[in-house]
Amino acid sequence: MAGADGGWSVVEGEDDRFADDGRFGFGADDGVSASEARERESDDGGRPGKFSRTRRRPPRSDWQFPLLTGMGLQPKQQRLIVIIATIIGVLAGGTGLVVAINSIGDYSPEQRTSAAVIAPETALPRIFRGWGSPKLFDPVTDRAKDQRALTEKEVFGQSELVVSKKLKLKLVAKKLDTDCSAVLWGKNLLELVSDAECTQAARGLYTTSDGRYVGQYTLLNLKDGKSAADLVEQLKTLYRGGWTRPLESAKATFPAGGYSEAGGYALGHYVGLVWLGKVDGTDPGAKDDFVSLTLAMRGAEKAVYRRVATITGPSS
Repeated sequence: MAGADGGWSVVEGEDDRFADDGRFGFGADDGVSASEARERESDDGGRPGKFSRTRRRPPRSDWQFPLLTGMGLQPKQQRLIVIIATIIGVLAGGTGLVVAINSIGDYSPEQRTSAAVIAPETALPRIFRGWGSPKLFDPVTDRAKDQRALTEKEVFGQSELVVSKKLKLKLVAKKLDTDCSAVLWGKNLLELVSDAECTQAARGLYTTSDGRYVGQYTLLNLKDGKSAADLVEQLKTLYRGGWTRPLESAKATFPAGGYSEAGGYALGHYVGLVWLGKVDGTDPGAKDDFVSLTLAMRGAEKAVYRRVATITGPSS
């Protein structure tokens, strides 16, 4: 019915006739009765007795948005908000976006990966690079031809490794395990080394003579060269959710959450893992020579070179 200010209103439940001054899409002048009007409304999914200034109908009253419902708004109130947002286009976009985001749910970094949950105190390399096995190590591609077990002395017989004239790596802890699952962590990584029939894992923890760097070398004894190459390749992504456990020592430790980097090397049926970081956990700068530190730590691989020489003989 017409309002005092010349506007209009519709009383819900008014059955017989509707005043129409041409602003409705249909009315008495169109020869449409109230019952026919309701039928049209029903076909369009609307409710009887509800009209707008144009042929567009407001949303159904049973629309409910999680955000608005959570604020305690009834369906009719929610409908009013949607109508207002539709009229004011800018608000419609903003409100619609907020409602859509809240309806979908929160997003967290944990949803981006299925990697293992990492405890805050866990040290993990930020960067990993992997390399395949050189032909030099072909004689030890199959463990069946290199059955002698590794020894702790064989791999970590040197207490110091020379980096430069002024810098040395000092061995502060060493250990050889026959249970590789005690040395590594991460479900997918453990499954890989289990399939590769890992029988030994030798670890050596180092610190530099100036006390600035910490490093660990790990040598894994796998069944064959294919398993070693596959492990290095898989670690290019797996290292984010599984890695080698650092040896404990009062003389050196990897800072939790600090910067460190790692490299993996297939060496016949062996895999060597080099892990380096700064004791203070900061990122490396122009004066930090991680390349020289890595080459020095790979001195532990002399054990594998000697095995190649044993198989091929001195003439090769």
